Amino acid sequence: MSEFGLYFGLGREHILDYINGYDHILFVLALCAVYLVRDWKKILILVTAFTIGHSITLALATMQIVSVKTQLIEFLIPLTIFVTACSNLFRKEENIDKKNIQINYFFALFFGLIHGMGFSNYLRALLGKSHSILSPLLAFNLGLELGQIIVVTIFLVISYILVDWLKVSRRDWKMVLSSAIGGIAFILMKDRMIF
Repeated sequence: MSEFGLYFGLGREHILDYINGYDHILFVLALCAVYLVRDWKKILILVTAFTIGHSITLALATMQIVSVKTQLIEFLIPLTIFVTACSNLFRKEENIDKKNIQINYFFALFFGLIHGMGFSNYLRALLGKSHSILSPLLAFNLGLELGQIIVVTIFLVISYILVDWLKVSRRDWKMVLSSAIGGIAFILMKDRMIF
């Protein structure tokens, strides 16, 4: 297997690892909770914005240009999930379908910066003393992107079944999902409290 393929697979598996990567999966689900299948373009933009955000800090942290204490990042990651989930609870339904840039795009990009630092320790450990990190970094990020798209696809299928087939209201689906994600994030924040 090529080095590119190896790091691509590691990136994909890192996001799909529901035991160790569940916090990142929760964030992606919190971002997407307000959308339905017909909003797939908006979701693709969200996932890509998240990838861009975490790619920037992943690169900077892996090259040791930026350094943030691991304990702080471990607390900030569930905080980003909690803020995103809570914003879903207070978002008016009529604002979801508007064409303007929504707050979730900001959350995806900005909070992606924080999540990237969470990935950096993992990637730095994999790279060791490798001289060239550009190709592994690109492969890892592309793998993460594919993993996120897989998570979003599963979410959209479940959403389609519940909202379009079983006629659960969009608002109820958003409220239940966001409340559950927010509750899990709150527990994670409490467990990772740094002060």
